[in-house]
Amino acid sequence: MLKKTLIYSLIALIIASTAIGFLAYNTFFGKNTTDKVNETLLSLEPGLSIEALADKLTEEGFILDKKSFLRTAKAMKYGSNIRTGKFSVKGKNSNVELIRHLRTGAQATVNLVINNARTLEDLSGKLSKFVVSDSIDFLNHLKGSETIELLETTEENIMTYFIPNTYEVYWSESPSEILERMQREHKRFWYSNNRIEKAKALNMTKEEVYTLASIIEKETNQNQEKPRMAGALLNRLKIGMPLQADPTVVFATRDFTAKRVLNKHLHYDSPYNTYMYPGLPPGPIAMASIASIDAILNAEDHNYLYYCAKGDGSGLHNFATNLSSHNRNSRIYVQNLKKRGKR
Repeated sequence: MLKKTLIYSLIALIIASTAIGFLAYNTFFGKNTTDKVNETLLSLEPGLSIEALADKLTEEGFILDKKSFLRTAKAMKYGSNIRTGKFSVKGKNSNVELIRHLRTGAQATVNLVINNARTLEDLSGKLSKFVVSDSIDFLNHLKGSETIELLETTEENIMTYFIPNTYEVYWSESPSEILERMQREHKRFWYSNNRIEKAKALNMTKEEVYTLASIIEKETNQNQEKPRMAGALLNRLKIGMPLQADPTVVFATRDFTAKRVLNKHLHYDSPYNTYMYPGLPPGPIAMASIASIDAILNAEDHNYLYYCAKGDGSGLHNFATNLSSHNRNSRIYVQNLKKRGKR
């Protein structure tokens, strides 16, 4: 009888040990990520605790069982200094595989799209949509004295370091890391296609080219006529004639909702008002596209000094070499607007 009892106890112990072993194995190595996780990226913010991470994984549908994830994390001593970033999580992974990936695996990248910014505030807001840092962090960094000293520039010309494009970055990158990337891209851009040599031939710095290009950017969205418009503005600069570009007045007043430049705008006292002050403004009035920058560097050689929108809906301009012809083009503009019921 005692022998049978011992045998039954041993069998029970083996069964219990097997069950515990199976439970432990399943906790660590059983599949715990869902089939749907391949459809989205996991975003881990700074300062996340292991409990908050477990809640996030559960609530966003990345894992099936929170308790087994927490037990595995404790056994693997994972929970302090959780990495910030975006991660691509595979479906049907175990807790061990998931934690190893979050601890040392590669981050997923995001596309940082840079374009159409007018001011540093605007730029900061756009940058913060793609990475973890907020717009205040970006703005403080861009306007910081250390940044200005590092770039050997002015606050007015920080924008010139941003070449509109789509860049692959990590979501966790800081404002300083983003700016370092922009410095590299800025250098790569200017040292390609003979851009530095072309700027020197115009007797202009990179910042001056970018600033003039920013005016082109806001004067026309028709790339085909940008080199001709660039030639007209360069001709004005050569003879000391004010640029008299409406977009500079809009930037000076910050009245970005204005549909037309009025007389009150023209008399707004600001170094950005090219109706009042000859030469270039202190810095760009917007982010300049590559097409606009290259239009300055490859400007048409002609005698035009004036341009006026055609008003026919094409978005194109008529050009003139003298004021009399320009005034005629202005009348054509008004007539075309009336024909189209726009005035």
